[in-house]
Amino acid sequence: MAPDSGVTERFVLHWGEMAARWGVNRTVAQIHALLFLSGRPLNAEDIAAALRVARSNVSTSLRELQNWDLVKVVHLMGDRRDHYETLQDPWDLLRVIIRERKEREFDPTVGFLRDCVAGPAFAKEDAVVQKRLRETLALMEALSGWADQMLGMENPALKKLVKLGAKVQALLKAA
Repeated sequence: MAPDSGVTERFVLHWGEMAARWGVNRTVAQIHALLFLSGRPLNAEDIAAALRVARSNVSTSLRELQNWDLVKVVHLMGDRRDHYETLQDPWDLLRVIIRERKEREFDPTVGFLRDCVAGPAFAKEDAVVQKRLRETLALMEALSGWADQMLGMENPALKKLVKLGAKVQALLKAA
């Protein structure tokens, strides 16, 4: 990290702690935070030195970040090493994270619920269980559709929608 990096260091450490609570490896998140704040491509050796972690840990973490489409490899003129960068717009980062989590976690759950409701054993379940599974599936499908709509919006429109906040609720009550 840069000299006099008190805020940078605190942010990187916090990002790692927050991610760990969400089930993401701490070092993976710290590398992502460092790349985000640096605003320039870094090589693995620089990352390892900045975070004071093993080079092998950095390599493994960078591969995971690449698998999530959060980091890409770039090459710099006159340097044969791979350098890594991340998106610099937090809205774009949010979009990637939501898309990836939806595909990896949310969509399989929707598929599982659909299979449960469509399966032959479903009719044998108690009426309360059937009702709750149908309602859960309906909620998950509605949220999935909403997420797809939000991911399809341009950032300026999405920012405006988020800023509307509770005003949307007032509009819905008036309708």
